[in-house]
Amino acid sequence: MEQAGEGREFSYIAPAGYYIALRVGFAFPIAETNALPDAWIERYTQRGYMLFDPVMQWLYGNSGAIRWSEIGLPDPMGILTEAAAHGLVHGAAISCASTGTEGQRSFGSFARSDREFNEEEIALLAQKLRRLHEATAPPTNLTEAELEALRMVRGGLLLKEIAGRLGVSEGAIKQRLKNAKLKLGAKTISQGVSTALRYGLI
Repeated sequence: MEQAGEGREFSYIAPAGYYIALRVGFAFPIAETNALPDAWIERYTQRGYMLFDPVMQWLYGNSGAIRWSEIGLPDPMGILTEAAAHGLVHGAAISCASTGTEGQRSFGSFARSDREFNEEEIALLAQKLRRLHEATAPPTNLTEAELEALRMVRGGLLLKEIAGRLGVSEGAIKQRLKNAKLKLGAKTISQGVSTALRYGLI
């Protein structure tokens, strides 16, 4: 998801670990990085903490940045206390959403064991998250004809079948798929279909 330099910068600012999810739609992010301690990831997953985590509740319900200690939501399962026992003592939650992109937000949860994050660090993390959010925006220049061809490929149709159904030549379908691949940054038609699905375009 992120370039090596950005990963090092996140690790430098949040040495205890971090989790970043980009372009979360209905359920899943387009890309994510989980650099939290393995033991914490295992416990968090096994216990199903995500649904009860006050940090995650804040991230899904807000835009902006906040320290974990300032969230003020109930934590009946003691998730933040358990996180502290795994070295995730102090944290910051950052969430951003684009206008016009329904339901898509990116967020990050960043942790330190030694002290609270200062304002400068939070601002830098927010800036980096926003940059990643914008860099993973879905393309807006695909035509309906290109999307239709991708949908039909997804449905298992061959080029000849797609051309027959649409009443155009196979060459026209090949060109539509070639254009779609280019706009999606895909190397193959299958990768283009997969990318378009991740973006919710088809």
